[in-house]
Order: sequence, then C-alpha cells, then structure tokens
Amino acid sequence: MEKTYLDVAKSWLGQSFDAATRAEVAELIKGDPKELEDRFYRTLEFGTGGLRGVMGVGTNRMNKYTVGMATQGLANYLKQLFGGKPTSVVVSYDCRNNSRFFADITAGVLLKNGIKVYLFEDIRPTPELSFSIRHLGCNAGIMITASHNPKQYNGYKVFWEDGAQIVEPHDKNIIAEVEKITDPSQVAFNDDPALKPVMIGEEVDKAFLDSIYTLMLSPESVKRHSDMKIVYTPLHGTGSRTVYPFLAKMGFKNVIHVPEQDVNSGDFPTVVSPNPEEPGAMKMAMEKADEVGADLVLASDPDADRIGVAVRDGEGKITLLNGNQILSILFAYMLERWSQLGKLKTGDPYMVKTIVSTRLADAICAKYGVQLYSVLTGFKNIATIVRENEGRRIYIGGGEESNGFNPGDFVRDKDSAASCGLLAECAAWLMDRGQTVYGYLQEIYEEFGYYKEGLTSIYRTGKEGAAEIQRIMKDYRANPPKELLGSKVVEVIDYLDTAKTGLQKSNVLQFLAEDGTIVSVRPSGTEPKIKFYFGVTGADADAKLERLKEQFA
Repeated sequence: MEKTYLDVAKSWLGQSFDAATRAEVAELIKGDPKELEDRFYRTLEFGTGGLRGVMGVGTNRMNKYTVGMATQGLANYLKQLFGGKPTSVVVSYDCRNNSRFFADITAGVLLKNGIKVYLFEDIRPTPELSFSIRHLGCNAGIMITASHNPKQYNGYKVFWEDGAQIVEPHDKNIIAEVEKITDPSQVAFNDDPALKPVMIGEEVDKAFLDSIYTLMLSPESVKRHSDMKIVYTPLHGTGSRTVYPFLAKMGFKNVIHVPEQDVNSGDFPTVVSPNPEEPGAMKMAMEKADEVGADLVLASDPDADRIGVAVRDGEGKITLLNGNQILSILFAYMLERWSQLGKLKTGDPYMVKTIVSTRLADAICAKYGVQLYSVLTGFKNIATIVRENEGRRIYIGGGEESNGFNPGDFVRDKDSAASCGLLAECAAWLMDRGQTVYGYLQEIYEEFGYYKEGLTSIYRTGKEGAAEIQRIMKDYRANPPKELLGSKVVEVIDYLDTAKTGLQKSNVLQFLAEDGTIVSVRPSGTEPKIKFYFGVTGADADAKLERLKEQFA
C-alpha cells in the first residue's frame, strides 16, 4: 500500500537522521496536519536543472538529507558515465542562508565517492561557476542558489562539462539515478577529515574577468566618459565579487554603492524579494541615483546571473526597464557596433532569444542579416545552440525576457558582470552621440515599431495548487481562446507537439492573433505559479496590454 505523508514523516524518526531532525519531526507530527502534509507529501523534485525549494525538515524541503541524496544520485551517474577515469566537479554557492552548509555537504558526498572537488573559498556568482567548469577542465559543476527567490528558499543547480546547465540525455539520466536514492542510509556522507576539496578563488576570478573583458566594443568611449556616474547594487548577493571589479577593470571610475545592500546576507534585509525585475528591489538604488545625479542604475540578483536596469526617461525621471527592453537595447547596440567594426563579415555570426521574449529582437537581427534562433524558455536552451554551433559559427549574444543576457561564450549561462559592463559601455558610447539609453530605446521603437510586453503570474501553492495549475493548462488545450482583444486567433502552438515546433517537448501554449498579438502560457519550472506572457504592437500597445491582462487574470 502507498505510504501516506504521515508514514513518510514517521520514517524520519529513524536512526538515519540526526537527533535535531528527529526532534523537529516529532513536534511537526503533533502540530498542524497541513504543514506536515506540505513537508512530506512528496519528495522535493530533482527537475531538469536540479533542486529548488523552501529550506527546512521534510522530504519536500531543502535540507542536508535531500541535498545529500541528490548528490549521491549525481555521483552514481558520474561514476557510471566516466568509469575509472579521473572525474572532477567544481562547487560554488551564493549568499543565501545555509548555502555554504549545503556546498560542504555536496562536496563531502562527492569526495566520499572518489570524485575530485574544487570548492570556492567564499561566495561566487553562477556565471563564474559556469566559466570555471571549462577553465578547470571539470566534468560537472554545482551551484547552491535559489536565484532570485525569496529568502526562505535555496536550490541546487547542476551544470555539465560545457559550462551549461544539464540537458538531455544527462538531465533525465541524473534524475533516474537520484530517484533510486530513497533513504539517507544510501548516501556516502563524508566522515573522513582527510578528504578535502581543492579550494579556489582569486586565480579563477582573474581568469573570468580577463576573459569577459575581451568582449568590450567601445573602449575609447569608456575612456572619454570614465567618470560617468553609475549606481550599482548587488542586492546583498554575489555580484559584489564580479560586477564591481569588472566595471573598474573596464575603466569606470565613478561607480556608486548602495552601502546597505553591499552587505552579503541571506536574509535580504532591505528588500522583500531580491529580484531586480521588481521595482521594490530596485527602489533604494533608484533613490541613490536621484541623490547623486546618476543616469544609469544597475543591479544583480543574489547569484548574479540576471540584472536590473534603470535609466532617466525623457522627463528626467529614473525609470525601470523591463527584460525585453534591456534585451532590445543590447541586441541593437551589439549589432550596430559589430557592423561598424566590420565584425559581421566573418564567422557567420548569430544571436539567440527565447520563444516568450520580444519579437522586436527578430526585427533588429533581420536589419543586419544576422540569424536569430528562438528557443524554449531557460538559458540552458540558449547554451545548447551555442554548443551545437561551437567551432563553426560565432555567437554574438543572447537573452530572455526575465532580465537574463549573456554576450560571448565564455559563460554558458546569463551573466550580470558582462551584461552590466555592456550596458555601461553602451551608455558611454551613446554619450559620444549626445544621446541617452532611454533616447536610444525610443529610436529603436521609431525604426522598428512600438513593441510592448507584459507578464502576469498566478500563484497556487501546495499539493492542491500544483493540481490546479495542471488543470488550467488542460483547459486551455481543450478550449483555446478564439480571439485576443477582438482579433481572431489564427494559430495555436502547443510545445508538447515536437513535430510541429522542432524543439524539445515543453508544457507551453502560444496563441497568435491576426493583428500580431501573442499570448504564451507556461507553468513555472521553479516556483508554484503559472505565467502568462503578453506581446502587442502599435501605438495603442499600452492599452492593449492592460486589456489582455484583464482577459487572462
């Protein structure tokens, strides 16, 4: 008979678990049944990228046992795949509570399984972890982070030897091995003080910054405007390790801090959520810009892969840019500079975006005759295109609507250091033209048309919430909308239909209307929510967007 959540909880009272865990589980069993169910109704899923969840005791939580069991499954797969060959993994972690603890657990299990481990001496960003895998010649990498999630979360991202997050067949093969580990007694936790990782730090930092420095396109503009005021905040995270030194290396001499947010803290004391997409997270930096008279505000999330950007609008007000606007500016800047420098003439260059990102990127690439790939959501899919074209074509850059961008192929994930550097350099180049970043965006709209995008998320937590999200997707498949804002839906794309899309199977629906309006529906892979992405064009795009949000609320 299938175990109930209570049966599973009681199994955590056994000797495989430490005394503190057993005591906490005993108290939970006496307490709120709903809380107990949420912690034990399932095993925290090791998805295609790894683990992510709320920290705490239970099978559906991030803790030493779920992390240890995931690592044992990964170790078993690495041993199967590489046999008796020397195998190595690099481990990094961000500022979140318990990140170093989970990193040490991870390193210990790998070491006990005979796998060499490189461990960063202190917090480092996800993009540097991605870079370090190839730099050190490792077979895999692990990043302990929950990215931009709230403070109660942590996570565990697995990267492969190319520096990208795992994809087929490795993701499914690792999941299969992880699912075989059903009890902590199967985990080789490290009890040997002689087994220690190789500690790394400054040498990798230097190699990383030296590499992305070669991506600069307008060094003379930076030299002329080296005193440009830039406000940057790491939002308590790892960006302090790479973005500050990279902007300095580029030559920017007037980078202004938000001191309260330079403090590395998993409690994120100055923000409700450390997500640079959200106005609340950017508030202090934007206020600092007004205080000091800066025209550019930059930020990064806790693991410093995605960015936040604010600039002065036509009326002089500091205004937050969304991910699609950032992507459009960087696409336009990079392609214009590559064209001016004659770099588009060789190497058959290309760019990449995701299917839910702005179609303005398509128009910009078409102008320069550069191929643009559209891939499924997630930067690992952008990295797959880079891997498939390696040695044959030149990757200029790629991005996604959720504030992730990466120029060049040194990193195989989104990178805040390179992206912040590129935006600051773009601002300096525009100053040479007597123009602002906001003015440049308006120029792009004037040339290609006004594109407006939006996002609505519906949160549904717990077991019932997960089931409801699946019901919503099922209903939209059975009864797709006939119209979007009065315009007839002319195409429905179901990304479960790989024969039609030519992409891997994904639980995404897109509705395309006659007038160019597009709506994409997708359950989040990392949070308990379903996302609705909207894209509209035309002079009345702002009004259209609000009406769409009402239709799909």
